[in-house]
Amino acid sequence: MSKKKYMESTILSAIQQICEEKNLSPEQVLEAIEQALAAAFRKDFGEKNQNIKVEFNPENKRMKIFDVKTVVEDILEEEKIEKKAKNNNEEGGKEQEKKHFNPRTEIQISEAKLLRPNDKKIVKNKIKIGDIIRTLLEVPSEFGRIAAQTAKQVITQRLREAEREIIFEKYKEQQGKVINGTIQRQEKYTTFVDLGDTTAVLPSYEQILQERYSPDQKIKVFVMSVNQGSKGPEIVVSRRHPEILKELFKTEIPEVTNGSVEIRAIAREPGSRSKIAVWTEEKNLDPIGSCVGQKGIRIQTIIAESGGEKIDIIRYSEDSQEFISNALSPAKISSIEINEKEKTALVKVKQDQLSLAIGKSGQNVRLAARLTGWKINIKEYIEEQEVKKEKEVKKKKEIKKIVEKKHKKKEVKKKKEIVKKPKKKIKKKNEKSA
Repeated sequence: MSKKKYMESTILSAIQQICEEKNLSPEQVLEAIEQALAAAFRKDFGEKNQNIKVEFNPENKRMKIFDVKTVVEDILEEEKIEKKAKNNNEEGGKEQEKKHFNPRTEIQISEAKLLRPNDKKIVKNKIKIGDIIRTLLEVPSEFGRIAAQTAKQVITQRLREAEREIIFEKYKEQQGKVINGTIQRQEKYTTFVDLGDTTAVLPSYEQILQERYSPDQKIKVFVMSVNQGSKGPEIVVSRRHPEILKELFKTEIPEVTNGSVEIRAIAREPGSRSKIAVWTEEKNLDPIGSCVGQKGIRIQTIIAESGGEKIDIIRYSEDSQEFISNALSPAKISSIEINEKEKTALVKVKQDQLSLAIGKSGQNVRLAARLTGWKINIKEYIEEQEVKKEKEVKKKKEIKKIVEKKHKKKEVKKKKEIVKKPKKKIKKKNEKSA
């Protein structure tokens, strides 16, 4: 087998193998090969001012090498430019800037006319500024062996870049979505997630504190950012982001997927509790019931995926008072006073509902405030309860006074009756003696 045929067969087998293993298109592989061959030819056989381009045909196993240049206008010598610039200055004109000429990629029109370009169209229509001149170069017999070695190295590098670009584009489209992954390993506080064709990073600040990750554990993650790094795509995923719940709802609940039920707002304390406001235009559809599912099957699946996090589903409303009231569920609200300018709300609840409205460590009211965007104040109502107690005490005192007065009146009456009874007995005795 000749050196040239050996090179051709090696490259062809490389194309087929790489397309199958790396899941790349033949066009991408062919482009990488042509660039690699051009680099190999330029290194060992090319001249300084040649712009080498290679065309490789995998069907007939042949390649052509060209020196490609763009036709530009003739560039004046520096002395002439300087003289012309001085004359323009004397005449009051603007100073002429020197035009940059790149001999590697450009050719002056006067030189181009002396060449015999391979393109018949250019010859027929005459050479003009802007034309591309492609000069065919001879392929040395020694180029086969050198090309096979050099091209192999460059091909590997270029194909890695192409593979990285495909992975980057794939996950860039999935940014802001939930994807499946497998825990690969942990290094200090950082967890690495295997996505199949690449590895994502789950930093400590995007992890749920209550969760523990183990190798080969299946997990759903939210793609936060995708950036192109020096070693390939850098994918950062999250388990804390509020949007992960929204994407889980889209995955598990058909009404949310098709848009019948909309998620209007989310407030989340990852790993502990979340509140989600849902809304629908359809009168015959219950948005909360659709999300909960029969016997709570749908919402239980989402809770399991979010690490056992409690999820409150509430009904969204355009009316601020109603929305705030719904957001504070399961507490029952007696009344709400809102201040539109300061965007604050004073919520009044009964004493037995106060702990429910505030929640453990203030969690319920805190999540309700984030969900609605209003500053909710429930503490003020504690003072009002004390005022009521004082009124009740006053009433009791007044009742006691009334009772005491009545008691005194009864005692006075009794005394009067006691005084009157002896007088009657004396009269009777007097009557008998008479």
